[in-house]
Amino acid sequence: MMNEQKTLARKVTHKNLTEAKTSKKDEFYTQLSDIEKELKHYNEHFKGKVIFLNCDDPEESNFWKYFALNFKFLGLKKLIATHFGNGKPSYKLEKTNGDTIKTHLKQNGDFRSPECIEILKEADIVVTNPPFSLLREYVAQLMEYHKKFIIIGNINAISYKEIFKLFRENKIWLGYSIHSGDREFKVPNDYPLNASGYRVDENGIKYIRIKGVRWFTNLDYKERHEDLILYKIYNPEEYPKYDNYDAINVDQTKDIPCDYKGNMGVPITFMDKYNPDQFEILGMASSAGYNQEVVGIPFIGKKDARPLINGKNTYARIIIRNKNL
Repeated sequence: MMNEQKTLARKVTHKNLTEAKTSKKDEFYTQLSDIEKELKHYNEHFKGKVIFLNCDDPEESNFWKYFALNFKFLGLKKLIATHFGNGKPSYKLEKTNGDTIKTHLKQNGDFRSPECIEILKEADIVVTNPPFSLLREYVAQLMEYHKKFIIIGNINAISYKEIFKLFRENKIWLGYSIHSGDREFKVPNDYPLNASGYRVDENGIKYIRIKGVRWFTNLDYKERHEDLILYKIYNPEEYPKYDNYDAINVDQTKDIPCDYKGNMGVPITFMDKYNPDQFEILGMASSAGYNQEVVGIPFIGKKDARPLINGKNTYARIIIRNKNL
């Protein structure tokens, strides 16, 4: 949203994105159930910490509700949320062991504003739903100020060269609880429901469904170190080599061969199962064009970095190898 900031949009579906732009309605609110399913895996990280929700309207945000209700249980030091004022001065809420204090801001509460950056410096962990369209800039800011975070984004953001580099260097990874399907988000009462996936509950509250949603974090949790069980045996007929990369193609993560020592191209959804102790991420082959920093392995060709098989391009592939062979 920027009240849970801007449109959950980068790659929702072309139809949903067009409708969001046309209607100029861009407030999407994360469900409390989705927040609970993810954040319960990080309890040990929250104790004694300052939590900052810098893309949230505290009066609507379920992130605020979650942390406020669990303030003592989690042992938080402080909870802060800033409201986006859309071009006019806004406010922040702060909760400690005592009362919740509302303070007016001189600026509009944009996460990029000097006021919000000063609050960010004070924070230990940022948790929120930032605007998908600004995800590069948002993540860059978090990394610049060396902040821990748990945020929502679209899985396609992995293919952004700035974001992919962080995944390859093991500085960011996907969260625990969402690995497939779509997720439901509350929208304002006057939001036009023209998208394919929507509903209105018994109280008249509107919801739409967004595909490809994932949690992004740099807080560790034990489950991401569990090995992916491999059972397929390599054979050249089932796993052809690319024309322009020294790597074999694997169409589905579950079909990664257990005995192949070389480079393998796997779907982006592999990141849902990625264990950094089991696999090494070498690079990525996609339609974005050749960039040695992104591709990461020798490239046989000119400028077209798409993975080719018998002259035909496949979907974007992350290039990996099994570290245990």
